[in-house]
Amino acid sequence: MNYGRELLKGNTDSLLLYLISCQPTYGYQIIKELEKRSNGYFQFKEGTLYPALHRLEKDKLIKGKWQMLPNGQQRRYYFITKKGQQALTRRLTAWQDFSTAIKAIIQPEAT
Repeated sequence: MNYGRELLKGNTDSLLLYLISCQPTYGYQIIKELEKRSNGYFQFKEGTLYPALHRLEKDKLIKGKWQMLPNGQQRRYYFITKKGQQALTRRLTAWQDFSTAIKAIIQPEAT
């Protein structure tokens, strides 16, 4: 079993919400930023990213807008919504609580 893959499945939305909350961004930029910030650990494929973005957009946690680039091409940028920011705050709190509990078990303080 690939535990890293399972962990990613449960946290993909939180990672995307966090990156989009930092600045409006587009798909390819998200892929590169996840890879860079994770030192190559996260290597998203379009088949993983875009369904997740569409799901977040459907749930009104993000909003996508097409923007014209100087070269005449269009690019879809994603922005976090107020509902998305609230969801992100809840998810980060839950992650911190979970992480603290795991660390308490696997790295107990010396007594």
